[in-house]
Amino acid sequence: MDANNMILNRFFSKNTFSDLINYNRNTVYFTTIKRYLNAVESEYNKNLISEIYGIMTKKYRNEYFYKNTLFNKLLIGRHSLKTTTALSEVLINKSKADLVLINGKAVVYEIKTELDNLDRLDNQLNNYYKAFNNVCVVTCESNYDRIQSLLSGTTVGICILTNNNAISTRQAPVTNNSKLEYSTMFKILRKSEFENIILNFYHELPITNQVNYYSECFKMFQSIQMDKVYQCMLKELKKRNVIEIDEYKSRVPYELRFLIYFSKYKRDDYLKLSKFLDNEIGGEANVFSIFEGKTI
Repeated sequence: MDANNMILNRFFSKNTFSDLINYNRNTVYFTTIKRYLNAVESEYNKNLISEIYGIMTKKYRNEYFYKNTLFNKLLIGRHSLKTTTALSEVLINKSKADLVLINGKAVVYEIKTELDNLDRLDNQLNNYYKAFNNVCVVTCESNYDRIQSLLSGTTVGICILTNNNAISTRQAPVTNNSKLEYSTMFKILRKSEFENIILNFYHELPITNQVNYYSECFKMFQSIQMDKVYQCMLKELKKRNVIEIDEYKSRVPYELRFLIYFSKYKRDDYLKLSKFLDNEIGGEANVFSIFEGKTI
């Protein structure tokens, strides 16, 4: 990885934009602008963000770029914010799923960019199948032949982020229920979520002490037929990440859609984001003098 580009991995982050909308200051943001763009003191923030994203499009398609492209092309382009829920960085055993889209079914998307190696891929996919029955690898053109060879004869799907930044499905994922595990699914769920599932089937929760409560709940959970408990798990996971759809659709630009979706914004946050985007980068302070001499 080019050390000069590493700051781009921190540019599109929750911490960066929380600082910006609340305080109009963030070292990563202003350092990135100074490093990659020319005289911009009178430019609007929304235009600068778009320019930085454009640089990533051509020169540095990092993990955020992949996630944001998938989010825009699949959730917003093919599905709907009203019918589909996205989850990110879902811990499944010792692996983290990059993106999970849930509507009538769930699909795990594992991203392997031009910058990644494939050493952990097999273990990651095995973990994902213990919790979800559709899994897909998203990669670049240059990785396709190797990944296609690795996944030949499996049920794993393959999508390509093309050189034109479109999502091309080369191998559709095939539903595979054979590896689903009660214990892995149970660990993904929050306490209120697995309690809802148990109540749905048994109409009561276990009466026991606090020490044994979790294990008693799991006993009831694993007694439910797998196909039924799986659908119940998806139903509970689908309730996560409820957003203000009208505010989101009207105020969030393409470049920030993935980031803001997972930032748990309220209406006031969207208003602050709009104000920041529509302001010139200097605002009332000379931000470049504030950060002069600081390095990342």
